[in-house]
Amino acid sequence: MLMTQRKSKKKTNGIGNIFSVIAIALLAVFFLSACSHIPQPSVESKYDNLALGVLGKADTIVDREGYSLGYNELHEQAAWVVYHMTKEEASSKESSRTENFRADPEIPTGSATLADYKGSGYDRGHLAPAADMAFSEKTMSESFYLSNMSPQKPAFNRGIWKDLEAQVRDFAITEGDIYVVTGPVLTNAKEKTIGNSQVTVPEYYYKVVYDRTAPEKMIGFILPNEGSKQSLTDFAVTVDAVEKATGLNFFSTVPQPKQEQLESSISVNDWQWKK
Repeated sequence: MLMTQRKSKKKTNGIGNIFSVIAIALLAVFFLSACSHIPQPSVESKYDNLALGVLGKADTIVDREGYSLGYNELHEQAAWVVYHMTKEEASSKESSRTENFRADPEIPTGSATLADYKGSGYDRGHLAPAADMAFSEKTMSESFYLSNMSPQKPAFNRGIWKDLEAQVRDFAITEGDIYVVTGPVLTNAKEKTIGNSQVTVPEYYYKVVYDRTAPEKMIGFILPNEGSKQSLTDFAVTVDAVEKATGLNFFSTVPQPKQEQLESSISVNDWQWKK
């Protein structure tokens, strides 16, 4: 409507209009590109999981020793979970698996419940794996909050997802110092849900690993929520691809030139894979 009113007040040269539109479009592209790399607001933390930035908007951010997460109330699960893992933590067996699944008291609107999963046919699939949190009894226990779970098909959770979790621990052992981001690929729609809380059943999951030892490198994965016999490397993608699929912004505090270079390319041959 605004453009029509302007045209009726003053006749303009057609070529000039075209150049104006092109200029505005180029400015818009530049602006959007710049905004996509604006660091997310920081969160005060006594831990280091959020040291490289908050990954995206969340209804609630929970910051724990073992991991931090951004909870999405619409989908009743975390949109992202991030944690720093060292060789020592990945190798630790300080605590054994507890199986103490329970609602998360730090979600003010209420997290998913045990009743939501009961009889659903879906596993309570860990996002931050229990085995990654075995370096203390506290971190192990907190890995079983249902805010850290997502409905996963049994063949997926107990198969290729479990294999990827083990592979990431191996990356931590071989590289020494990594950051891990993981979660479901969520959309604005709730196509399939379970339980009275209407917990969304995601179609895909992602995982991102940032190796901070020289030479630094990153790798991403996007996997369908189903069993698979394919190699993990078949699901390897750039971090840019994961950002595009999720709408999240990973590692926003990393200097821009380095961030762009690391997120835009991968080489599976640069990583040591389990036999």
